[in-house]
Formats: sequence, structure tokens, C-alpha cells
Amino acid sequence: MNTFGNIYRLTTFGESHGAAVGGIIDGMPSGIAVDLEKVQLELNRRRPGQSSIVTARDEKDQVKILSGIFEGKTTGTPIGFMVENGNQHSADYENIRHTFRPSHADYTYTEKYGLRDHRGGGRSSARETLSRVVGGAFARQALSALGINIYAYTSQVGNICLEKDYSHYDSSLIDNNIVRCPDPETALKMISLIEDVKKDGDTIGGVITGVIKGVPVGLGEPAFGKLHSMLGAAMLSINAAKGFDFGMGFDGVGNRGSEMIDTFMPSSDNHHLTTASNHSGGIQGGISNGMDIYFRVAFKPVATLLKPVATVDDSGNPSELKARGRHDPCVLPRAVPIVEAMAAMTILDAYLLNKTTRI
Repeated sequence: MNTFGNIYRLTTFGESHGAAVGGIIDGMPSGIAVDLEKVQLELNRRRPGQSSIVTARDEKDQVKILSGIFEGKTTGTPIGFMVENGNQHSADYENIRHTFRPSHADYTYTEKYGLRDHRGGGRSSARETLSRVVGGAFARQALSALGINIYAYTSQVGNICLEKDYSHYDSSLIDNNIVRCPDPETALKMISLIEDVKKDGDTIGGVITGVIKGVPVGLGEPAFGKLHSMLGAAMLSINAAKGFDFGMGFDGVGNRGSEMIDTFMPSSDNHHLTTASNHSGGIQGGISNGMDIYFRVAFKPVATLLKPVATVDDSGNPSELKARGRHDPCVLPRAVPIVEAMAAMTILDAYLLNKTTRI
């Protein structure tokens, strides 16, 4: 499946070492004023080569809009876009043409399709996610008109983590450092760890926290379209994502129900209810309750190591592999805008779905 979403849909195409990566957005409401500089800004946040702790692949990632925009506004027709690839070093991957990289998609793609594009992982490459960032950038501009704001940040790298929840940190500080952590002191420790890991030819994983503010009551479906399951599916479709929780998540399982329930109270506008706490993470019964939605996504250490690893070739013979090329020692800094994009597309899709449930 190369299409994400129900009403707001993104179909992506392209491979890491192909001519381009791009997509088609369908279901975007018409008449939305679009700031293409903001779209490009999100791509710049995801692009390789932006700092010393990400891959050195030097791609400008300039988006070209092909359709669906007229005089600065969406027309309601499909929005086509593409980003040309320009800095591939395909020769770096010749040593894996007949070798399976451990913990990559090489073996599973070969078994499923009978062949694979070994250059940079082909379709399994995280370069595909730039299409998601574009789709998310358009969704965010539609959500902004509804008063919905989304942000994410690096909350853990290895064993270095923020001790407090999102409400204790200033989101305006997220992009003030290259690891995208809102606490400057912790950010320095995270960067130092990533640099040490990189010197060893190794990699490190961590956690990204996402926050969605201003979501109205009622988004999500009661059974198989629960809002948290939609968000979970979106996040777990991101390369290297290995875990998802929201609200109290795994941290709350050791507590008693009396400690975790969110008691109701009148809201300031007297039109809705609010809750005294938000252990539920803004979602109850699979439906948004108007409180902040917050969640975490766990990312594994990148499987490409710049040191020898044991593997086998495509005939099953033992082999040793040392990766070449330019790779991320930690995906988290570049994954932050991807998490935001997937959240934006999910919430806009849920909003549009909700508009079909009542007159």
C-alpha cells in the first residue's frame, strides 16, 4: 500500500536512488491559502546534511508543485509534487548487491518481490518520508485555520532523557539546537552522545514526543477507527519506529485507577467539559475529548553500522559486511518533522471523516 489516509490521502512514489521522490495529495479542501515557503521549511528540517550528527548526503530537497494550487490557494483537485534526487552515490552500495544487511528490508523485500533495488534501500529507504513531510505541511496549513497546532521534539537519546512531561518545556526552543530537544542542557548531552557513537561507527536510538493542541471534541471512530489507533498506525509506518504510546502509556500501568482517572469539570466557556488531569492523553473511548493529545514514538538505533558485521549472501553463505556511504548515527533529529507530518495528516483526515458523521 502506497496510499495513506481515508479522505485526506497521500500517495507517494520514488526510490532513494531513482530520479525523484514525490506524491499526490487528494482530499485537500479548496480555498486554503498555501504558504509554499512553509512547505519548503519543513523539508529543510528533514533534509540530510543539515548538521554534524546526521547523514552527510547533500540534498537540497527543493519541492516542485505540479498541480492543485492556483493563485496561492488550493483548488480542491489533486496536488502533485516532486523532489528530484541529485546526490546519490550508488557505487557505495555495490558491496551489498548480493548481501543482506542485518535488520534491514533487504531479505524481506527479496522474498516478497523476488528482487530488490539495493541502491540505498530503494523504496524501503527513509528518503520516501520526504513525501510525507510535504503532505503533512499542507495538512498543517489547513489545521492552522482550525486553531490546531502540532509539534514534536526529541525527548530521549539512548539513556539520556527529559524527566518532565511536555507541559514543562518551551516548544519555541525545539529548533534552537541540532538534536531538536527543548531543554538546552539536555540537548548538549544528547549531541555529545550521538557524536561519540558516530566516532565508534555505531548508532543510537531514542524517543520523540508529539503534542497536538486545539483538537475539537469528537474526532475518531468508536471501534476500528479509534483516534489513537489511527495515530499509532501512522507513527509505526515511519522507518525505524518500534513503539508507540499515548497519554499515561506504559508509565501508568503500575498505578491504581484512583490515581489515573481524569475527573470532569466545567470548561471556561461552559459549553464543554474539561478534565482536572490528562492521563488519557486527550483521547477517551477512541475519540478526542478536547484536551491536549500527547504521545511518544520509540525509534531503534539505525541498522547500518560503519563497522564490520556478520551476515550472509543471497545464497546463504556466511559473509562479513562493512557499510559504505553516508548514514545517520541517530534518526531522531530528522524524524521530528516526520512525526509532526504524520500527526497532521492523521488529524486532518479524522476531522474530515468527522464532518461526514452528522449534519
